[in-house]
Amino acid sequence: MKQTDIPEWMNRTVQLLGPEKVHKLMDAHVLVAGLGGVGPVAAESLVRAGIGEITIVDCDMVQASNINRQIPALHSTLGKTKVSIMKDRLMDINPHLIVHISEEYIDEDTLENLLSVSYDHIVDAIDTLTPKILFIEKVQKSNGRLASSMGSAGKTDPSKIKIADFKKSYNCRLAYLLRKKLRKLDITGGFRVVFSTELVDKSLILPVENEQNKKSTLGTVSYIPAIFGHMLASIVVEDITAI
Repeated sequence: MKQTDIPEWMNRTVQLLGPEKVHKLMDAHVLVAGLGGVGPVAAESLVRAGIGEITIVDCDMVQASNINRQIPALHSTLGKTKVSIMKDRLMDINPHLIVHISEEYIDEDTLENLLSVSYDHIVDAIDTLTPKILFIEKVQKSNGRLASSMGSAGKTDPSKIKIADFKKSYNCRLAYLLRKKLRKLDITGGFRVVFSTELVDKSLILPVENEQNKKSTLGTVSYIPAIFGHMLASIVVEDITAI
């Protein structure tokens, strides 16, 4: 945002954090990758907190199955791209916000371009394994500051959601799979994650066919991914304002 005056709508944030920290947020650029149930909440929470520049990444369009938990998903937005919906929404929250969007699938080529920009913080809300592993690897090796979401599906108990270094997460199948893959890339920790210690009822896991990088699916409820998103935003705000 790079502006001197703090807008009136941020008065309550200033009252809590103070003008110096709010200016740090206004001058910060954050990347949010993945706009499923977690990412849009993280992005919106960051913008409402005062982040002045944001890049949002997702290649999907809204489907009916998204409506139970995803901010961009409404009956009126079915078939529209998530990034375009979120851009309009975030700009409506802060008209001075700088928003960059990418509708490309995350792979080696797109990541090289995406990470050529200097970000103050990066949020990983990617929910498929292969691009998530690649994303974490590239961010860690570029020394970017990362907050990552582990698995929010199949969970119902908010009291079991925690923040910890990646290497200290437990009872999370996604984190387990990531550790196996990332260990081979010499990545064992060094970034914070949001995860749940709640065990998943395996009888609720359903197989999926003809979906890229996805072999099964779990049920979700509206509030768990949203809590994950807000907690990711809290990591980012804490890190940026602590400098």
